[in-house]
Amino acid sequence: MNSVSDVWKSVIDIMGTKLTQTALSTWFDDCQAVDLLDERLVIYTPTPFKRDIIENRFSSMLSDALMDIFSCRFDIMILAGDELDTYMQHTPSAPSGGHDGDNFTFDRFVVGSSNKFAHAAAMAVAAEETKNFNPLFIYGESGLGKTHLLYAIRNEIKKKHPDFHIVYVRGDEFTSELINAIQSGKNVEFREKYRKADLFLMDDIQFIAGKTSTQEEFFHTFNSLYEANKQIVFTSDRPPNEITLLTDRLKTRFESGLLADIQPPDFETRMAIIKNKALEFKITLPDDVMTYIANNLTSNVRQIEGAVKKIMAVHDLIGDDINVTSVSKIIKDMFKENAESVPTADLIIDETAKYFSLTTEELKSQRRSRNIAMSRQTAMYLIRKLTNLSFKDIGNYFDGRDHTTVMTSVQKIEDLIKKDRKFNQTIKDITANINAQK
Repeated sequence: MNSVSDVWKSVIDIMGTKLTQTALSTWFDDCQAVDLLDERLVIYTPTPFKRDIIENRFSSMLSDALMDIFSCRFDIMILAGDELDTYMQHTPSAPSGGHDGDNFTFDRFVVGSSNKFAHAAAMAVAAEETKNFNPLFIYGESGLGKTHLLYAIRNEIKKKHPDFHIVYVRGDEFTSELINAIQSGKNVEFREKYRKADLFLMDDIQFIAGKTSTQEEFFHTFNSLYEANKQIVFTSDRPPNEITLLTDRLKTRFESGLLADIQPPDFETRMAIIKNKALEFKITLPDDVMTYIANNLTSNVRQIEGAVKKIMAVHDLIGDDINVTSVSKIIKDMFKENAESVPTADLIIDETAKYFSLTTEELKSQRRSRNIAMSRQTAMYLIRKLTNLSFKDIGNYFDGRDHTTVMTSVQKIEDLIKKDRKFNQTIKDITANINAQK
């Protein structure tokens, strides 16, 4: 389901099960989807009045419908009136029926400490320097650039080998195509398409987990490609060993290549992304505005790009000056939470230390006694859960521990919460104490 029109039809079908026909016709008959970029759907409605109604009454329903289709959360951007023309003018090669990823190149990927290893690995694969990175498995949270790297590999290889049979598919699409092939008796054609690929790229591989027939078919597809020495690249929102309901034999094959993670961008990378997007959209952003955006939108590259685009659109249409005050109003709805409602890492550390009868110095220290280690891991988990800080940023609060240490600590606490009802209550108690102090 690559076409934006196909996606929109499915969204409307789902909305039709929740709304009366009158409501559906009134608000969505003259509404159209104009762009599908990674996990953001852009839709257009003729009047600002309808746009406001859809945003206020139906945005969560639209988001839920997209979650039903893709099993991941999408951002939704709603345009009205002349905003569509402005959007198209400032979106390079803006597609009319879904995008094909041609705009995703290595040159347009902003490299920082949070993604430089994954970027270097993708570059090496695209340059065909080695077959040691086969498969390449890129993982990280939504909106960090995994799909960008996947398309960049494809575009680079396609440029060098225009005759190559290159396959790009999402995990959920692979399942849908397999079901259709079985129902229509076209198993041979299905296998021919995938097993004869010169380059195989699968986005969101985690979507095949729990689907027995899909995993069985994909196991043989993988083996066929691997034995033919064809390059395979995957993306996922988590590493193989954390994909529940994925068969062990697939996990071991994914782990046999190179695993490369992408973390949320640090401040310097966020600033670079903002500057790049401002240049691309031909808009001048004062330094204090860029700093404001970088400080408030911390977890997601796509969200940052969307903020710059929205600032540009409002400025072009209304003509307001671009300053911190105006920008804060424009992008306030993009904040994950109100800044006032998000506890600081220091507050979380203080309350966790108090609960376990420790000083903050003890909790942040290198000491490894069981009580201190458990308290430290709990604080790391709560910071990750209650703030937008990256694993790397959290590590800086604990004597500069690296992001893998923080990831491991968070995972340990998550596992313990599932097994230990008493400890689960401990987490709730500490969280309540934190919320009481905000």
